[in-house]
Amino acid sequence: MNESSTRDDWREHLIDDDAGIARVLERTRRIAVLGIKVEPDRPAHYVPEYAQRAGFEIVPVPVYYPDVTEILGQRVYRSVAAIPGEIDMVNVFRRSNDVPAHVGDIIAKQPKMVWMQMGISSDEAAERLARAGIDVVQDRCLMVELEQHGYRPTVR
Repeated sequence: MNESSTRDDWREHLIDDDAGIARVLERTRRIAVLGIKVEPDRPAHYVPEYAQRAGFEIVPVPVYYPDVTEILGQRVYRSVAAIPGEIDMVNVFRRSNDVPAHVGDIIAKQPKMVWMQMGISSDEAAERLARAGIDVVQDRCLMVELEQHGYRPTVR
C-alpha cells in the first residue's frame, strides 16, 4: 500500500449510504446518548426512547441536569469514558460546534461508531474519530434510520 492510500484509509469510516447504515445498526446493541434530555417532547429524549423500545440498551450521558441520576430508567454517566463496559454507538445530540469538544472523551472509550443526529455535523470531529478507527455517521436521524431498517418498538 502506498503512503497516500494509507493516509486516506480513515475515510472508509465515514458512513453515508444505506448499506453502511444497515451494517452499523446490525452490530449495535449498546448506545451511549451524549446530550440526552429529560423533556419527553425533545428529540434528544424521544429518539433514544424509541431505540430503547426497539431493543437497544441506552446509556444516558446528559450534558445538563447535574442532579439527575437516571433517564429512561437507566443510570446517568457524566462522560462517555466513565461508562463501564463496551459501547457500540455514541448517539450525539449536541450542536455541531460543540461536538469537537467531546471527541477526546469519545475516543477514550473507543466505541465502534459515532452517530451525529439530523442537523449535526462536524467534519473536524468526524475526521478525528475516523482516524481513530471509529465509524461516523453525520446529519441523520437515528429514529428514522431504525424505522427504515425494520427496527420497531415493542408495545409497552
